[in-house]
Amino acid sequence: MVSDRGLDVLRVIVQDYVASREPVGSKSIVDRHAFGVSAATIRNDMALLEEEELIAAPHTSSGRIPTDKGYRVFVDHLADLRPLTPAQRQAIETFLGHSGDLDDVLARSVRLLSQLTHQVALVQYPSLSRAKVRHIEFVLLGTSDGSTEMTGPVQTRILSVLITDSGGVEQRVVDLPGRIDEVTLGELRARFNTTAVGLSMQEAALALAALVWIGAPELTDAVGLITTTLGEQVGANRQDKLVMAGAANLVRTEEDFQGSVYPVLEAIEEQVVLLRLFGEMATDQRGVSGGRGVSVSIGRENAPFGLGETSVLSSGYTSHGNLARLGVLGPTRMDYSNNMAAVRAVARYLSRLLGEN
Repeated sequence: MVSDRGLDVLRVIVQDYVASREPVGSKSIVDRHAFGVSAATIRNDMALLEEEELIAAPHTSSGRIPTDKGYRVFVDHLADLRPLTPAQRQAIETFLGHSGDLDDVLARSVRLLSQLTHQVALVQYPSLSRAKVRHIEFVLLGTSDGSTEMTGPVQTRILSVLITDSGGVEQRVVDLPGRIDEVTLGELRARFNTTAVGLSMQEAALALAALVWIGAPELTDAVGLITTTLGEQVGANRQDKLVMAGAANLVRTEEDFQGSVYPVLEAIEEQVVLLRLFGEMATDQRGVSGGRGVSVSIGRENAPFGLGETSVLSSGYTSHGNLARLGVLGPTRMDYSNNMAAVRAVARYLSRLLGEN
């Protein structure tokens, strides 16, 4: 059984090790922190922490460093979420406040979160299980050679835009056979909107696949190409996707990993692995305490995903009722208090921003 003072010793070991990357000894604890007891007493407390496998000696006769279990106790019971500074809060308001569509919002969010935490930042696109098609737009770009005149090659280039009610925008350029003017394009736009608007992604995919063109025969091939493109756009919106930023931060902390950091870099390239980890964290809410709304998965808890030397912090956000997660990934030696506060703050702001748009 670890005493209250022993837990306080664990707290300062975690904090000092995170700050210095150096093993922490009893003398430095006495010198730097006001425990009011001797170094011998602190050594006894550290011995008990070691028996509980909360700290370990990386080398003979060295100080101690936290274990995965020690980080877990720290996160669950000892970590105080450090309030973001006014400058950090202003950065969130300013940087995200100028965002455009959903893609831009999420791209800005990961860059900001990476800058605030100095870790790899991850944002999952909102679940589109309930998203619906809001509008389909076709924009005439001209002929495929770049001309805006309807002469030359018998081919018309358009921009196909699919917009969902969750704020998602998917765009594709399509080269259609034949010359198609604005009036004809408007007729096609009306037909496809009638077919798909108001339907879920799954329903829209089925409706588009079943679409039979009964208009002008010379447009049959063009309609087929548009149908195929829209089907791909719908499929892209149905897939779970992640946006990532700050992978270079892992290289800067390479000393925190045994051997090489490259297996970790390879693992985070597999989006399906990270999405599955996010999914499990959302389901079991591991590491969530005190209503903080931040899940923390530490070290060996991530081993099944090839990330056994990392910690992952995540929180949920919503976009028009659709759920998703954002978070950071880095070495187990990280500033949990600051990073948890940053993840929570960005998630809350993102929910508010996407709820307003």
